[in-house]
Amino acid sequence: MSNNHELMERQSLVNYGAPLNQTKAPIPAAEGTEIIIAIRHCGVCHSDVHLQDGFFDLGNDRRFGVSALHNLPFTLGHEIEGEVVAIGDRAENVSLGDRRVVYPWIGCEVCELCTSGLSHLCDEPRQIGVNVDGGFATHVQVPHPKYLLEYDGIDAEHAGSFMCAGLTAYSALKKLTRRTKEGPVLIVGLGGVGMMALRFAQTLFAQPPIVAEIDPGKRKEALSMGALHALDPGDREARKQIMGETGGVFGAVDFVGNPKTASLAIGMLKKGGKLVIAGLFGGEFTYPLPYFPFRSVALEGSYVGSLQDAEEMLELARKGGIAPIPVNTRPLHQASEALDDLRHARIVGRTVLVP
Repeated sequence: MSNNHELMERQSLVNYGAPLNQTKAPIPAAEGTEIIIAIRHCGVCHSDVHLQDGFFDLGNDRRFGVSALHNLPFTLGHEIEGEVVAIGDRAENVSLGDRRVVYPWIGCEVCELCTSGLSHLCDEPRQIGVNVDGGFATHVQVPHPKYLLEYDGIDAEHAGSFMCAGLTAYSALKKLTRRTKEGPVLIVGLGGVGMMALRFAQTLFAQPPIVAEIDPGKRKEALSMGALHALDPGDREARKQIMGETGGVFGAVDFVGNPKTASLAIGMLKKGGKLVIAGLFGGEFTYPLPYFPFRSVALEGSYVGSLQDAEEMLELARKGGIAPIPVNTRPLHQASEALDDLRHARIVGRTVLVP
């Protein structure tokens, strides 16, 4: 058990729409099946930006507010890698000093979704960094050892990002793998998740993916990483050229999730194709309902991934099948600056905080 008289440092949300503040709190005790992790790396995700803002955009001036999720101050951060420093008396298969990544998408553990392996979709979630205090801190409490995953063969500074950016990318692309030999997939948006998706697509599919991204620097990076084409969404002639060469794509994943990106992606599908939306940028888009049967296209949402997905993904990465994406590390006290840079699209790849 940890000494809960010791204090941990945190970069915490104290007001929505405001910079994070440094706060301190007792390091929690490890009781029962609980484990305390001393955080070594924590990735910064665009979802953290939405949580800091206090809402998700639903379009037409409608918002989904998140204030009911939190008691402030609250600590964001869900892409966690660190060292086991305290173990409860009923926690098994874990030892002091182990380095692990934390699966944060934890549910109530008793509902039908949780007991069927879909805890990430639980209606009463306890997601680390979303519903309970997370990784923009020196320590975090994890409720059970099953949420600690080995990452041998992956660099520690990359490892935590696999728990959201990697998992979101892998789980979304898995929804397209039934038809892996039917041509390239389209990846829309090259933030940290889209970059991860580019890497996974090179392993999961027979052909390199096509990417669509407004930032020319990220398009250049994608081509250097092996993308088949890198499309400027505003360039209609380039889109026509790619459609002429390929006849469209059998599958697309929108990692932005706004009206323009979703419309672009569904418009580039072949008959019988599928669009998976994983991005949370916000808004709404329209599509003629008769086109769903006439073109036999499908639309599916994807939210992070299951614990089984995470284990499969890490196994794939441990085998050397996934090359790293660009990562820049920053000290924990620069968490607010990292969120601002992400908000204004000034980051290529992933930013990782180091306590």
